Amino acid sequence: MNNPFGVLEFLQWDHSWNNHKYSSAAELEKVIKLMKEAGVGWVRMDFLWQDIEPKEGEFKFERYDRIVDLLARYNLKVLGILNYSVGWAVASKEWNCPPKDNAVFVKYAVKVIARYKDKIKYWEVWNEPDSAVYWPAQDGLKSYCALLKEVYLAAKKTDPDCKILNGGLANGLGSINNLYNNGAKGYFDILNLHFFESPLHKGGIKALVAYPKLAREIMAANGDEHKKIWITETGCPGVKPGVRTDNWWIGDNPDEREQAVWLKKIYTGLLKNKDVEKVFWAFFRDCSGHWKNGVDYFGLVRWDYSQKSAFKSYKECSDEWKR
Repeated sequence: MNNPFGVLEFLQWDHSWNNHKYSSAAELEKVIKLMKEAGVGWVRMDFLWQDIEPKEGEFKFERYDRIVDLLARYNLKVLGILNYSVGWAVASKEWNCPPKDNAVFVKYAVKVIARYKDKIKYWEVWNEPDSAVYWPAQDGLKSYCALLKEVYLAAKKTDPDCKILNGGLANGLGSINNLYNNGAKGYFDILNLHFFESPLHKGGIKALVAYPKLAREIMAANGDEHKKIWITETGCPGVKPGVRTDNWWIGDNPDEREQAVWLKKIYTGLLKNKDVEKVFWAFFRDCSGHWKNGVDYFGLVRWDYSQKSAFKSYKECSDEWKR
């Protein structure tokens, strides 16, 4: 449980829109074995509402059961994300729109938590609710905090031992202030943050390492200095020489060597902070044309499962921590 090394990986992806990333049990086991080899302790993955309750009141858990059981077999802990929408529950029918009625989302969340409470104790409510990409009707987190409160109370009734994380915040210190300003203090157990810097930018690592320290000041000002911080997304592309793709959102794409060096700097810098309990690299495996830019190359292993230099760096950092 103390292992601070996590990864974000889309183990649930077997859809046309993600090129059927994991279409067989053999592929899932192959990637999970590689995670174990790298020293991964935690896997962050979605429990997509659209997969689990495609029709109101009809719950389908078979695929997620297989994934959770396989991760447990390899002693990998799970941070489950309760997220996104299903067409029947939202007015716009879009996957990223919050539900018309929070109660139907809470019902789905409770079903998931109850089913896996013997194997999963950590749950994140939505992903990046402060981003218009994942929560289109931005209102300073007001509507998100209302949902977070309802899920938190229901989750604790369902499994009093579970821990709830806010949806990873992606837009800086202002989002942390909005979380507190909307009364969410008592409705998350761990502060969950996302932040990225480019290894190609001078001073990037200083800015990245400083961010949780600044977040801690806001937490302390709100009486939350006892809570830990999890960084559930950070990383950068590692693009193999000769591969042509558009740049990621920060700028030029780093190559695989630069990615490996950056990973070591991130884990070395962030884990010196006693308030940062876990750091999740995004992602474990490259994607195949999903984002159509450098983000497809965030992985520690390539699409064909071959290991990048960053895989070795991750393993070295994990081995050093174990010593």
